[in-house]
Amino acid sequence: MASAAPELTEPHVLAHTKRRLFPDEDTENTYAVVDTQFAQERWIDDQRIDDEVRDRLAPFNHVQLGSGYPDLVGVRPVDNDLLAVDRVGEEPPLIAIEAKGYTGTQRPDVERGIVQAYDRLGEANVAFLAAPQDSLSQSARTLARELNVGILAVDGDGAVTAALEPRVVGNRTSSEVSAIRFQASAQGVADTNFSLNHPKNYLAYPLAVYHEARTEDVLAERVVKAVDGARTGAEFLDLIAVEPDGVQLRPLGREVVRFALREYGSVDAALDGFADWKRSRTRFCDLAPTWGQVARRVVYEYPGTKLLVEELQTMHDDGIPEPSIVELVEYLHDQSPTFTVELFIRGTDDVRQRVLDADGDLQRDQLENGDVYHSPTVFQLKTMLYHAGILTESGVEPSNLDPTRDEWALREPLDRFR
Repeated sequence: MASAAPELTEPHVLAHTKRRLFPDEDTENTYAVVDTQFAQERWIDDQRIDDEVRDRLAPFNHVQLGSGYPDLVGVRPVDNDLLAVDRVGEEPPLIAIEAKGYTGTQRPDVERGIVQAYDRLGEANVAFLAAPQDSLSQSARTLARELNVGILAVDGDGAVTAALEPRVVGNRTSSEVSAIRFQASAQGVADTNFSLNHPKNYLAYPLAVYHEARTEDVLAERVVKAVDGARTGAEFLDLIAVEPDGVQLRPLGREVVRFALREYGSVDAALDGFADWKRSRTRFCDLAPTWGQVARRVVYEYPGTKLLVEELQTMHDDGIPEPSIVELVEYLHDQSPTFTVELFIRGTDDVRQRVLDADGDLQRDQLENGDVYHSPTVFQLKTMLYHAGILTESGVEPSNLDPTRDEWALREPLDRFR
């Protein structure tokens, strides 16, 4: 085995571990974030964190589980050789990892890492300690076994093996956990999950699936030629599920079809209306009020919408009726920090490093730069909320965004005294 000490600092240990557990971040039901302390240019002993290591660790966020902040939090289907059981239920498990490595001549405190990992099991399904292989004593293995904490041994070449497989446990769900699961789902905004910003293009997709003709042909001819974008957005809004054997309607998509049949008698007749709305700039809820109500219901089912509407109403009650996106993100971050960062801030390491300090606090001056914001939220989602009659203004591409003037206000706020 190659010598471990000089190279296996904590950032290196974590980078090797993430590569082993999350080799392909584009895989379905997979998402992971690393704590913001690793986004900094230098580690605690003033050692520089290599750009390659930071790139491997990104994206960054400061996620609280238990009484602290694990080094890595992620969701993915776990390989059987890493667990003491083969099946973990319908959803992939939420994984918490504590990493320990060499700091100068100081050996890794693996026992402390095991206790920290154990603390995360109140909200995580699986907890691991990751540490250099030559730092793992028998007493540490015994402690981990008693606490149901897995051990991942990292050797000097970066290979990661399971020295102790943990059992999967149930847990309670916090808003922080929900934010990571949200990003791992088909509705997450970790990548650009929809490219069209008008809800009609997504509402039409279930109708095209139900139509007797080929779905792609119906959609391209009657609604929009960007068929792939419409399909991805319809999946994003939980109207359809893209399965190995084809596209299936989800319950919300079936309701859209039922509405069309009730109002028009057939999906074919309903799609005639969609053809008439091509290239219209009118707000959708004004252009087609009944379909606007359907769009409102669909976008309200999206997890980010509920958070936005409730907090915008609270801000209105507090005397901030027309907040800018800077004010909104600051306010939301105090209430739901993990969800806010995942929903609004781009996941690249340079952006998260600029926006969040080592403790996960926001750097307000960076929020005034449009390029830090996530396009699927500030452009596409906001525009759909505008068309559904929820927000007063449409979305703007980050490249054209002036965050200090970008208004996020409810079109129909409630009077707090009624």
